[in-house]
Amino acid sequence: MSDRDVPLRVVIADDHPAFRRGLAAMLESAASLKVIGEAGDGEEAVERTLELVPDVVLMDVKMPGRNGIDAT
Repeated sequence: MSDRDVPLRVVIADDHPAFRRGLAAMLESAASLKVIGEAGDGEEAVERTLELVPDVVLMDVKMPGRNGIDAT
């Protein structure tokens, strides 16, 4: 754990569910990170971010609908 007492709260946004699950599993193995949400497109990423207020959003740039650049 770093200087923080609590892990960084992360939202993952990617249109490939298998990639999201794999990345979430890898991040969860670090005590300093906690995946609190996932999104399959840019619109859902914005919704999850407003709802969950993460410390970090890992956003894919190329997604259907509202892409990662527009969402940020």
